[in-house]
Amino acid sequence: MCGIAGYFNIHGERPDRSILERMIVSLKHRGPDGCGFYNGNGVGLGHARLSIIDLSSGWQPLTNEDSSLWITFNGEIFNYPELRQELLERGHLFSTNSDTEVIVHLFEEKRWRCLEDLNGQFAMAIYDKHKNELFLARDRMGIRPLFYTLHQGNFYFASEIKAIFNGVSTVPRAFDCRAISNIFTFWTPTPEETAFQSIHQLPPGHWLRVDTDGVHPPQQYWEIPFSPDPGGSATELEYAEGLREILMDAVRLRLRADVPVGAYLSGGLDSSAITSLVKNFTSNPLKTFSVSFVDKVYDERKEQKEMVNYLGTDHHEVVCPYQDIAAIFPEVIRHTEAPILRTAPSPLYMLSQLVSEQQYKVVLTGEGADEILGGYDIFKEAKIRAFIHNNLHSSLRPLLLKRLYPYLALSPTRSAVYARNFFESDADPEDLFYAHRPRWKTTSRTHVFLREHITSQYEPPEERLSNFVSSLQGLDFFTRAQFLESKMLLSNYLLSSQGDRMAMAHSVEGRFPFLDHRVIEYAGKIPANMKMKVLNEKNILKKAVQDILPRSIIQRKKQPYMAPDILSFFGSSEPDYLDHYLSASQLEDAGVFKTSAVAQLLAKCRKKNKQGFRENMAFAGILSTQIIYDKFISKFAFEKTDKLPAIMVNIDDTGSR
Repeated sequence: MCGIAGYFNIHGERPDRSILERMIVSLKHRGPDGCGFYNGNGVGLGHARLSIIDLSSGWQPLTNEDSSLWITFNGEIFNYPELRQELLERGHLFSTNSDTEVIVHLFEEKRWRCLEDLNGQFAMAIYDKHKNELFLARDRMGIRPLFYTLHQGNFYFASEIKAIFNGVSTVPRAFDCRAISNIFTFWTPTPEETAFQSIHQLPPGHWLRVDTDGVHPPQQYWEIPFSPDPGGSATELEYAEGLREILMDAVRLRLRADVPVGAYLSGGLDSSAITSLVKNFTSNPLKTFSVSFVDKVYDERKEQKEMVNYLGTDHHEVVCPYQDIAAIFPEVIRHTEAPILRTAPSPLYMLSQLVSEQQYKVVLTGEGADEILGGYDIFKEAKIRAFIHNNLHSSLRPLLLKRLYPYLALSPTRSAVYARNFFESDADPEDLFYAHRPRWKTTSRTHVFLREHITSQYEPPEERLSNFVSSLQGLDFFTRAQFLESKMLLSNYLLSSQGDRMAMAHSVEGRFPFLDHRVIEYAGKIPANMKMKVLNEKNILKKAVQDILPRSIIQRKKQPYMAPDILSFFGSSEPDYLDHYLSASQLEDAGVFKTSAVAQLLAKCRKKNKQGFRENMAFAGILSTQIIYDKFISKFAFEKTDKLPAIMVNIDDTGSR
């Protein structure tokens, strides 16, 4: 895992090497083991390395036999040994044992179609000297980030936004009002947006070409294939056996590394399943890591200890008190590079720090299972609401909603009448956005804190998410909910703010077996009524692992990962920085929120009363936005290149080192 950055001058001028150095120094947390640069005629590629495969060689940027192609690559290609052997048999010559070199030779043969052969998580840039063009690509699910901008005739790209800002001080740093409005509605910007006007991101499953004619539109090479067989071409047991077989191979591939591989163990079904597969079907010694909470509402230590005792892993945990969540929040937001509506990334930041302190660089995690196998309560909501829709006036059916969210102190289902109103039970299940409208309705209540020039940018889902319409049509409401959750929250929030950014903040690579594209494609065929049987979530996964997990873990009521929000910031441990970030002057300077409304929210929070969903989301969103303004717009801290790791590779346009 690494950090990448680069530059392409559309007018063909030679790049300034210092730009690359300034970009890479901002990515040193992603690649502390060394860095390298390629300087060509009008192009520059930079790389910060985290050594995981082929530790002695494999330094980047890396080239092919005749030095006509140059690559800088962030990620892992898990099936690289098999691809390498095929390429050797076809006459290709290799100078390293790295997975990165496989990509270059595949690109020689297939150009963009080489992406179809890759089983991995990646962001890459390949420069073709003969064609004088730059090719960029991102993995199918967007596990690894890739940002870019076109500024004064120059194209810049990097793994993180801060690298672009640090490399080119003249790139405008200002909020994108529409993106901010989207975050306070959908939790995230849309796949091509960022919080900044000048910066775009390459969507998951897309590639992009840049040449002297300019930046060509991104092209999609893969889409999440939710196409369930309504009748079911197999039994539940057959689907479970097939899932287990593919998932076992996904785990096996993701254990490939020249360094030790650990695993996150939350005590839930997903991470327990992955950890158990490692323990039962490989010879890998296993070290596991977990986060626990002082607040028992969020704590899962009981289940974590049960799994540790069951599997006999070498386990390490970090305990997360309220004050620590608040203390590290500004640094967490510096890494998320976007406003967030929850504090959930903070404990994961602490967890990756623990992994790093144990001198581990790689961990397997359970992300993705809920989205592809039907685990979220939002899917249960949709099923219950659709059932209620058949008889709106029944006094009994709304009581079904009270089975949701038993773990929430302020559950919206605490009364049947309130629940029916909250979940809009009279909505039409044929609505393409049926499952998500209650969530978006709740989140959009935070708009009362936004200024008019932000709220005026609001677009209804039908307009803002119009690119998804063709993919949603023809699917049942349950599968539509899965698609939207995977496209919006998974790739742009969970895999970013809670995945890549929190792990890489401490130079740790997360690997996600459930997001192996073969697992996703297989899960996409399973009928919805088998994924969630009545209200039993992830039914097929439970059957697939029922003989390798304790019965209590299989039958446990789902508790999604969360962290305390407002509670972390008030009381005896209130951080001093609140008075700075949320001061009237800072709020006026940022120009996003109504000063009086924020002051009222602060006063309410300090009364120590329990706050509802709107207040918790609003507070986290307002504070994180103000931190982004301070750290990226108002007072961006430019890093000097004297902090670069030792330069291992420095290549000019002749290919010499």
